[in-house]
Amino acid sequence: MAWFVLARVLFVAVVAYAAAILRPLASYGGPLNVGFALALAGLVVLFEVRLRETAVTRVLGSLLGCAIGLLIARAITAGLFWADPGDRRIQFLDSFILIVLPYLGLVVGGKHGEWLEPARLVALFRADGSEHRYKILDTSVIIDGRIADVCETGFLDGTLVVPQFVLKELQLVADSSDSLKRNRGRRGLDILQKIQKMAGVHVLISDLDFLDVREVDLKLIELARTLQGKIVTNDFNLNKVAQLRGVDVLNVNELANSLKPVVLPGEIMKVFILKEGKEYNQGVAYLDDGTMVVVDNARKMISKTIDIVVTSVLQTTAGKMIFGRYIESSVTAPAPAAASAAAETREENGRRTRPAPQQQPT
Repeated sequence: MAWFVLARVLFVAVVAYAAAILRPLASYGGPLNVGFALALAGLVVLFEVRLRETAVTRVLGSLLGCAIGLLIARAITAGLFWADPGDRRIQFLDSFILIVLPYLGLVVGGKHGEWLEPARLVALFRADGSEHRYKILDTSVIIDGRIADVCETGFLDGTLVVPQFVLKELQLVADSSDSLKRNRGRRGLDILQKIQKMAGVHVLISDLDFLDVREVDLKLIELARTLQGKIVTNDFNLNKVAQLRGVDVLNVNELANSLKPVVLPGEIMKVFILKEGKEYNQGVAYLDDGTMVVVDNARKMISKTIDIVVTSVLQTTAGKMIFGRYIESSVTAPAPAAASAAAETREENGRRTRPAPQQQPT
């Protein structure tokens, strides 16, 4: 940063010195010439600051478009050799063409400068002629960390795009004074480094930015539109806004919910009761994937592993909940031998208490 400030000061001083010596405004004195030079130098420095925040691909696109427009304008004006050069209308037409075409090339080239990115250029000359598939990573999904496991399994194809404004947001979180935020930001940077080192995973750091858009979420949506890619996130609000604007989203939370084991009512499952539930005599357990299991009649079985019967499964936006019931096995049926002995005893007692039959007279 100090080098940039020194370069700007030297530039302004050289321009002011040149104006004081050469005096471009010959009718005026030296102080006015120096002031005029300082104003011009200030405009150039302002333009340089704005240009430094612009993506390199946009700058190259603007220069290339302007050069092409200038060449076309020169070709058109050369084709008007038969016209009278002294005619004011012809002179205005030549000047108009030389101004308009380079300007159009400058604007159009800067707007579509992302096509000069190496990944887009390679996609144009691929053998199958298909366009590259881009997956744009959000800040939240990078900090979450599960995207690294998904990439390692090979379920994500194409190119993973990490915008510069996402990296800046990650850096701000990593430099936060709050220890929790600082650890989350550093974790996100470690996850990015881990993904870059994976074999078969192509990560592209994109310089494309949208200076007229302030929110990072809206910048991600505009970048996805420009690259015709998909946003990878676990942010619920970004998911909804992107869908409303016609941008495809890959939600890691939805993927995790769809991969949770399927259980049906009536199945037997083994769970570890961790704590008591909100309702009377309820226990709460969790599966390995974080699914909550609410068990009736299991409050006294806390810190124990028991078998339960699944009664119902509830799917919510936050995930899946399983409801079950713990059936106590302490009450058992009497053994067959004991039951037979009891039956014989009852029969003997019945014979003893039954009155004897009376004898009929002859």
